[in-house]
Amino acid sequence: MNTDVPVGGTLSLPHGGPIPRLGLGVFRAGPGRETVDAVRWALQAGYRHVDTAAMYENEAEVGRALRESDLPRQEVFVTTKLWNDDHGRTRARAALEESLERLGLEYVDLYLIHWPVPELRLESWRAMEEALDDGLVRAIGVSNYMVHHLEELMDVARIAPAVNQIELHPFNFRSRQAVVDYCRRETIVLEAYSPLTKARRLDDPVVGEIARAHQRTPAQVLIRYGLQKGAVSLPKSSNRDRIRENAQVFDFSLDDDELARLDDLDEGLATSWDPSDEP
Repeated sequence: MNTDVPVGGTLSLPHGGPIPRLGLGVFRAGPGRETVDAVRWALQAGYRHVDTAAMYENEAEVGRALRESDLPRQEVFVTTKLWNDDHGRTRARAALEESLERLGLEYVDLYLIHWPVPELRLESWRAMEEALDDGLVRAIGVSNYMVHHLEELMDVARIAPAVNQIELHPFNFRSRQAVVDYCRRETIVLEAYSPLTKARRLDDPVVGEIARAHQRTPAQVLIRYGLQKGAVSLPKSSNRDRIRENAQVFDFSLDDDELARLDDLDEGLATSWDPSDEP
């Protein structure tokens, strides 16, 4: 399948939208053909959203895949992120320009602060607001921000964040309820990274039972869960069949009982870093 319409449709952003509801994450996708092929296969499957970061060291490969696809630039939503070492008003602007050069793009659709680095993050946000004014980015947002980080930013921001990207799945959703509710109140779009728990809970019996009831895979159930919770989902895969499979989640729904059973799986799971105690 190759379509001009993003598979699963879009959500509206407070600025810079719309954003496709399903994106391909490329964290830990290796440089070279692994990333190029993964992005190419995703675009062929109808994805119109690719999420990379300077820290992933594969921005150049994402850009190459976009050029090889021959899709018009405006049809693909591209996200990249400011890494921890690049905070500060001057350095953040330079880091964005370096990311654009690696991507081979004149702008990115969404630029995120990757992690709430203390002391310099507000300076970085000012640089990002200026980059938005200058047309280098279409939207700006944050990643791994909890309520106290967001409150600090909202107190001083001239432009509020359009997005907050956090780890989100049934095994931590209730633990993240406060930040989910805050983002909803402030019309900040939530993005769910690691919706598949880095495969650590794909064998959960409740997830498996629900998957069998719908004749789906556990991965599809976990992606569908996040979508029904209102989040943009960013599953990562470099496998062509799984990339396609992960997109086949818009022709079934989880009922209220199934959603509640999945909610009950919460254990506060963080598969990588946990920003809850970050000052």
